[in-house]
Amino acid sequence: MLKSKTFVKKTRSGGVMKVVREHYLRDDIWCGSEVCTECKQESTVLQKDACMESSLCSYPHYLVPDTNVVLHQIDILEDPVICNVIILQTVLQEVRHRSAPVYKRLKDIIHEKEKHFYTFTNEHHRDTFIEREPGESANDRNDRAIRVAVKWYSQHLKTFESDTDGLKVVLLTNDQGNKQKAQDNGLLVYKCEEYVKSLIANPELVDRLALSSDDKSEITSSKVLFPEHFPLSRIQTGIKSGSFLQGTFRASRDNYLEATVFVQGEGEDSTEVLIQGLQNLNRAVHQDVVAVQLLPRSEWVAPSSVVLQDEGTGKDDEDAEEEEGNLRTAAAEAARKPTGKVVGVIKRNWRPFCGMLNVSQIKESTRHLFTPADRRIPRIRIETRQASTLAGQRIMVAIDGWPKDSRYPNGHFVRSLGGAGEKETEEEVLLLEHDVPHQAFSQAVLSFLPKVPWAITPEDMMKREDLRPLTVCSVDPPGCTDIDDALHCRELENGNLEVGVHIADVSHFIRPGNALDKEAANRGTTVYLCGKRIDMVPELLSSNLCSLRSNVDRLAFSCIWEINHKAEILKTRFTKSVINSKASLTYAEAQMRIDDTSKNDDITKSLRGLNKLAKILKRQRIEKGALTLSSLEVRFHMDSETHDPIDLQTKELMETNSMVEEFMLLANISVAQKIYDEFPECALLRKHPAPPPSNYDILIKAAKSKEVEVHTDSAKALADSLDAAKVDGFPYFNTLLRILATRCMMQAVYFCSGMDSDFHHYGLASPIYTHFTSPIRRYADIIVHRLLAVAIGADTTYPDLMDKHKQSALCNNLNYRHKMSQYAQRASVAFHTQLFFKSRGILNEEGFILFVRKNAIIVLIPKFGLEGTVFFDSKDKVSPNIVFEEEGPTLSVEQHKFHIFDKVKVTISLDDSNIQHQKIRMALIEPVIPGVSVPAPDTETPAKKQKLDR
Repeated sequence: MLKSKTFVKKTRSGGVMKVVREHYLRDDIWCGSEVCTECKQESTVLQKDACMESSLCSYPHYLVPDTNVVLHQIDILEDPVICNVIILQTVLQEVRHRSAPVYKRLKDIIHEKEKHFYTFTNEHHRDTFIEREPGESANDRNDRAIRVAVKWYSQHLKTFESDTDGLKVVLLTNDQGNKQKAQDNGLLVYKCEEYVKSLIANPELVDRLALSSDDKSEITSSKVLFPEHFPLSRIQTGIKSGSFLQGTFRASRDNYLEATVFVQGEGEDSTEVLIQGLQNLNRAVHQDVVAVQLLPRSEWVAPSSVVLQDEGTGKDDEDAEEEEGNLRTAAAEAARKPTGKVVGVIKRNWRPFCGMLNVSQIKESTRHLFTPADRRIPRIRIETRQASTLAGQRIMVAIDGWPKDSRYPNGHFVRSLGGAGEKETEEEVLLLEHDVPHQAFSQAVLSFLPKVPWAITPEDMMKREDLRPLTVCSVDPPGCTDIDDALHCRELENGNLEVGVHIADVSHFIRPGNALDKEAANRGTTVYLCGKRIDMVPELLSSNLCSLRSNVDRLAFSCIWEINHKAEILKTRFTKSVINSKASLTYAEAQMRIDDTSKNDDITKSLRGLNKLAKILKRQRIEKGALTLSSLEVRFHMDSETHDPIDLQTKELMETNSMVEEFMLLANISVAQKIYDEFPECALLRKHPAPPPSNYDILIKAAKSKEVEVHTDSAKALADSLDAAKVDGFPYFNTLLRILATRCMMQAVYFCSGMDSDFHHYGLASPIYTHFTSPIRRYADIIVHRLLAVAIGADTTYPDLMDKHKQSALCNNLNYRHKMSQYAQRASVAFHTQLFFKSRGILNEEGFILFVRKNAIIVLIPKFGLEGTVFFDSKDKVSPNIVFEEEGPTLSVEQHKFHIFDKVKVTISLDDSNIQHQKIRMALIEPVIPGVSVPAPDTETPAKKQKLDR
């Protein structure tokens, strides 16, 4: 049956176009219920008996939630208790339109067989489709469509009354008008809250209810604390006229009364607006998209250098006002920044937050404050009846809203993650907080893996070059199982050298657009935590079929150069190949072979040739202005049984690290040039923008404090300055300066060549660059492989690969995943460092000052690659006399002056008084400052002491 509508539409050129919309209706759409004998159903989803036990509905029943219930109560719908639910097509379409994250979660529930969620296509069913009436809003039409579908279901199932013992259909809605109309139509209808509270066996489900607007008034005070947000229409007009700016709200980690709003501009015209004080922050939450109004220039202030945490156990507003006053006066003399206030929220970017419950001291109270693990998120007020059970646990909470008369947003409990401080729990928190997809690969994804045992076929060999006779080997960190790259070097008859970089051919196994490809594209990167790896692709590929292990045939993508002994490239070619690696070496093993003069086998000769060329390539890069920066990476030695860290040391880099790096860089540059020449509009490239000059202020000041000059007008000038920066009697100065220079850099990003004009990679001093060498652990490299394969005629193209807008959207996700992966890795190191110090007691160590703040110094301990803060003001004792000078910057405490890079001695210990925010505490031993320095502790660890006592 066909319904069609014809209407006339004006075209841009002023003409008229006739549009016919056709809508097909059917009478053979299944109802999905196992009690039905009328619908021709291949398989049923909705069961008769497995119904929720409810004091309101003592009979078997199916649930039909409306759109708002799905959008706001998705946590309830995900609970295993809730089953036999009909999701109408009207609701599914509206949810898809209004919230992508909720839509994804709903689709996941529908795919869970044991949940018995059935999607009913009511918009194409002859008896349930309705037309929109004249003057009826789209929203009202959809509500009516839901009621019509519920009525049809009720009548349809009644025909099987004898079998069903009165099986009923219950509509769930929180809309009072919709509820009333449903009751007038004789439908069974409840508010979601009423229904959830009626579930006899599951009282804890009430905690997961999102607060509706009716509930919120009870919780908040009558005092209005925040200005009203402007309506969206006024915000849009204001943005158009330029009186408001739109940007992303970024809360400060160190100061709960301060944030910046990043306003994206054309090219380099992006700006940051400073927001200070509760009223001006006006209920914005980290990562929200907000509208800001600039304050008059006379009210502009400078960012505060004070470290201020909202530790409060319900801090009242007078405290906050007093702290705001301190911020303002402290900032008055310093350089001012554009300062503004939030006037409205354009898009909330809320997600479920991990953290812990602060149990209320009021007896029998069900209202408590929740402290998120991320310090940038405000504390959230929730209602729960299981506070005593949840105390000491890591839990997840979602925000429901933030009324203008509440100091904190309101939210609801989502789920418990486990005991705080436990390794598995903390790892889960870490992955959730950094949005790292870490669930097991689904069956749909695994179904696209090759069948095992797998072997290279004659067809594969026909399209590839057979490079198995070459002396290829890989060089990686110890314990590496996902080996992406291997190398070879041999002398040619003409006296030149042939060098090959062979990269795992992952794109052979992952074909465009299938579930495996989509999952890898979403994950974007493999995440390496301490002692754990979250793979981008399933283990069969990452550690086996794609990994270039020794003595097995493997498919590769090879980049082969003819190079002379001055490391000048004479020819470059790319080919799909088959290789057989002759050795999988660690950096240390490769170094020992190179250094051992008695060894002269083919592998060793190949490594020596590579090493010799790498040194020349590195020198050439540095002459062009490539930067050699420094960051302290630490390596944990784990106990084989407990998997706890037993030793911690900074990673030592060898010549072989540099050797591998040089050839990877060379391959990436060669491939970047090739894919850009072939596809100037849609090459996936990587760039590293030059930092704005202001980024270097701290570096220049730090060098100046030791009477060293640093020039930053170009990468070459900076590289030369860093090479020349030396201070007599202070050998570590140069490393510290390079560590600080790293902090001044911008983030390198992926981009699509057709959407950008600046390709330059500042750090590598290269005009073009991409990622080709790690396709097992980076999705960007898979796309680059596909582009290169098309360029050399080794594979066919597909539409998305040549669509610059799709490539650009993909790059945005890859940049986000890459950044979050780095943060997750740092958080994992921080957690393992805490575990390490937990068993060590108090240690004394030497360190250097990296930054000087108004009330603290930030100290780097090179031995452990560890940073910590030494505070000079304390709540519990009289603060010493402190003077901060911005120009130096210097901090005078009593009579002693602290500068950047000064050497200090500190005690290091773990403060676990706040189990959620455990901190490495540092206290000053040297220089000795009366009233500030602490006496050196007994450095024996508890374990050593016991031995001495025995």
